[in-house]
Parts: sequence; structure tokens; C-alpha cells
Amino acid sequence: MTDKNEKSKTKVSVGRNVFSWRPEVSVVIPAYNSAAYIAETIESVRNQKFRDLEIIIVNDGSPDTHELERELSPFIQEIVYVRQQSSGAGGARNTGIENARADLIAFLDSDDIWLPEFLASQIAFLGRGFDMVYCDAVVFRDGSPLRTSFMAGSPSAGEVNCESLLEGRCNVITSGTVVRKDALLKAGLFERGPVKAEDFHLWMRMAKQGSRIGYQRKQLVKYRVRPASLSGDTVDRIVRSIDAFRRVGETIDLSSSELEIIDRRLQRFHADLAVARGKTYLVNGEYQKAATEFSEASRCSRSLKLRVISLLARVAPRTLLRIYRSQRVADPSMLLG
Repeated sequence: MTDKNEKSKTKVSVGRNVFSWRPEVSVVIPAYNSAAYIAETIESVRNQKFRDLEIIIVNDGSPDTHELERELSPFIQEIVYVRQQSSGAGGARNTGIENARADLIAFLDSDDIWLPEFLASQIAFLGRGFDMVYCDAVVFRDGSPLRTSFMAGSPSAGEVNCESLLEGRCNVITSGTVVRKDALLKAGLFERGPVKAEDFHLWMRMAKQGSRIGYQRKQLVKYRVRPASLSGDTVDRIVRSIDAFRRVGETIDLSSSELEIIDRRLQRFHADLAVARGKTYLVNGEYQKAATEFSEASRCSRSLKLRVISLLARVAPRTLLRIYRSQRVADPSMLLG
């Protein structure tokens, strides 16, 4: 292995078996706390029917670097390996793009898996005049036989544009994307730093600048839900959505109709947040706090169902708790109806 570049914060090493010529596709894989999954992810790239590619692994200051590099050792002569100080998922992907030699960039998270026909199918689809394409995925959990479609819960329907992205009519899974590098550069790449939903922000900027984005309904990716994310805090997820929509509204030059969508979605997010907190208080027997949160949710959404829930929380909280438990509501959206 030879060092290609070494700076105070970034070290790039190129395996001796990496193609000397410029490949058609650069596969960018940011790695952070993913040593347990990285080998399977890399194998899914090596097993692609489409072969003219390079693999770029960006170790984004991962605390499991020792374990990660042990897992990378069988592949190290076949990849471009970058080590840098942690700059977040967006910064890691940007580093991958900056080191990519191809005109096409394919993004893959370090715990997800491509099916063998992913690149061949997506590149052919991209050739229909798109600047970026994405696909559906099979959502799976380790140790569980259950499999669901990503688009079943996060659908894509109709043209991909700013409004459809904001309204949630089109939802992009980053591990299913293939993008023209010049479109990424034109849009300004991913946001850097400790922000969430940096990919959504980039897709919005690309759509705003006129990039043509398309999607396939083919399930070409296996999207892993980790145990940590299964137990992940619903409140945190909603807070991240609120932050992302606020950032989009404040940093992208949107039309009045697009800003109205953001205001409407933020109202719904705030209702969801209040419901999630109310649910926690209800289960913990903190009925007064639960009533306050459900009342706030009702105010934000003006939903008849939430008005009933808010009333029950005030006058018959134990009855509401029995209903909640009997229905085994696992997500606040189910309470919202």
C-alpha cells in the first residue's frame, strides 16, 4: 500500500490492486462504529455484476478504528482507505467525493448491503437523462425474519422536486443513490459538521438547481436497522426532523409555496413531538405532564382524535393508559391517526 496524500488531519492510502485507470464509478463508504458490518458491505460491492469501480472507505475518526482496520485488512489492497478526524457523515462523504476519480458517485452506508445487480441497474436507469437516481430497499433487522420495503414506509410517488421532497411524497435512501459528480459539485456537496439529515439538505439543493432526480421501485439494497436505532428515541428522531426543516427553510432560497410546506410540516413535527413526550409521561404515570403535552399536540395539529386524547389525559388518564396499552401503540403517528 502506498500513501497518496498525507495532511495533518487526513491520510489517504491506495491499495496496490486499485485500478490505475479512472473507473466509471467511485463507491463512497463512510465508516463510523461499523466494524461489525463493514466486511459484508464491502463484499456486496465486490460481488457487483458491474465491475468498473473503485471503493473508497472513509474512516471518520471512528472510535472502533482498531477493529475496523482489522476487518478491512483482507480488502486493504483493493480499496482507497482514508483516515480523518471526525467531521460527521456529510464531511466523510465529501472527503470520499474529493478523492473520487470517477464521474459517477455511488453512496453506500457502512452497514448496508447492495444486491449484485444494484450498480448495473442504477447506471442503466441513470442513462435515461437523470443526474441522480435512487431505488427501493429491503429493510431488515439482525436476528429478525421480518422484511419490509423501504418505500412502504417512506414512499416515492410522482416527480422528484423540492415540493415532493418537502411533503414526503418522495423519500431518498442514500445507500440507493448513484449521482453525477458534477451535479454534486454544482450543489455544493454535503453540509459539514455535527448536523443531521445533511443528505436531505443536499437533495433539496440539487432539486432547486434543476438536477433531474429519478427513482426505481426495484429493491436493490438491503437497509440494515441496527439494534441501537431500534431502541432509538422517537423524540430524538423528531427533533432531528425539526432541525433539518428549519435549516432548509433558513439556508435555501425557497418559493412561498415551499416555505408554506415547511411551516405545515413543522407544525406536524411539533405535534408528533408533543405526542411522543406525552406518551412517555403517560406510561410513567406522570399524568399532569402527559395532559400538558397532549394538549400542546392538539393545539398544533387541530386533530379531532388528539382533542379526544387530550380530554382523556385530563379527566381519565388511567383509562387512556389502558387504551394505549391495549392497542400496543408503538409509534406516535399511530396515535395521531
